[in-house]
Amino acid sequence: MRRLPRSLSLTLLSLAAALLLAACAPAPIFKPSANVANVPPETVAQTPERYTGRAVIWGGQVVAVQNMPDSTEIQILGYPLDSSQRPLPNSPVGGRFIAIMRGYVEPLNYPAGALVTLTGHIEGVRVGTVGDASYTFPLVRVDASHVWTAAELRSDKPHVSFGLGVGIIR
Repeated sequence: MRRLPRSLSLTLLSLAAALLLAACAPAPIFKPSANVANVPPETVAQTPERYTGRAVIWGGQVVAVQNMPDSTEIQILGYPLDSSQRPLPNSPVGGRFIAIMRGYVEPLNYPAGALVTLTGHIEGVRVGTVGDASYTFPLVRVDASHVWTAAELRSDKPHVSFGLGVGIIR
């Protein structure tokens, strides 16, 4: 029987390990399509005419929830998303935006500080304030949203371990 060269064996082993770890990453929450604008909120705020009507998949941290007569507006501090579309709060901020949801939304379901991901369409911008500073908020009409639980945020860590003994899974 002929043996593979050592460098080829190591390459194949590395490739197998990478595929195993990649298989542990959760799938994206929302299916991206070709017409999704891959831009941060701050870019849309600067040139809203280029993006009005375009689909986006954005995420971030809930700042505030305000119920209106026919809709709910959620102000979100935008963050980049990982491959599973989870917000990355340790990354540079991508700007704030306002997510507009139909009807009444219970504020306790979107508590301040919660991480969310949503899909929707850009409806334009609105000038408001952050503290005493003027701020231009992109407006997103939400089609679907997801509030991340602590368990989901931890789920990117591979669930692979080697060893002998007794373990407790929490």
